[in-house]
Amino acid sequence: MRLTVLVDNNTYINQYLLGEPALSYYIEDEEEKILLDAGYSDIFLSNAEKLQIDVSAIGTIVLSHGHSDHTGGLPFLFKQSGLDEVKLVAHPDMFGAKQAHHDQIGCPMTRKELDRKFDLILSKQPVILSEHLLFLGEIPRYFDFEPRYAIGMAEKNGVWQEDLLLDDSAVAAILEEGLFIITSCSHSGICSIIEHAKKVTGINKIAGVIGGFHLFEESERLVKTIQYFKENRIQRLYPCHCTSFAVKAVIHKEIPIQEVGVGLTIEL
Repeated sequence: MRLTVLVDNNTYINQYLLGEPALSYYIEDEEEKILLDAGYSDIFLSNAEKLQIDVSAIGTIVLSHGHSDHTGGLPFLFKQSGLDEVKLVAHPDMFGAKQAHHDQIGCPMTRKELDRKFDLILSKQPVILSEHLLFLGEIPRYFDFEPRYAIGMAEKNGVWQEDLLLDDSAVAAILEEGLFIITSCSHSGICSIIEHAKKVTGINKIAGVIGGFHLFEESERLVKTIQYFKENRIQRLYPCHCTSFAVKAVIHKEIPIQEVGVGLTIEL
């Protein structure tokens, strides 16, 4: 299995690819090709082309949640040929308008629009993506130190309410050495995501984690997150996207982390 970062905030000095404050992964599980998130714009497509990745081979699209830095590229993907009837897996609450600080931050395409091209699989429950990959569905709260907090407002059934991001999910790769967690923003809490993956798969060993941890400053939550990583003996850590430099530095003092940037390829 192979994972390639198509979009991230960070770029490498020796790879002339484009970055933006967003995220997109391309995952290959033998013959199955999966796109997890589509970034904020069309740059995931140009990066894929430079990396010689054929997006027309994608069999499944997974959306981690409805924010525009993960769904903004969908209109450009929608125009691509060869993707009719491709499966699109997501939480059913990811659609609808989302606002923060008077900005529109939701998915730029409606459920009805996407349903015209893709085979929508909208589920709060886990969904099997391939032989070794699992969409985790809605993530319960497992730890008091990871409270859900609202990010802006979301419209649901014509009513605006605080958005607790219940649509936030992740993917688990089932490997011989344990689970490798592929997350995007971890609004649900990175430790809760890992714990849920353990629960739904019955596998307790964690081989590694890549993704945004949605941690920005030193805090008790960060201390307990690192403690959880240590308790689970997680050795391969790839924090990116919505993980600040300060947080990466603190984690690195306790557990060595790997740098993530556009074009990174990980063999799993």
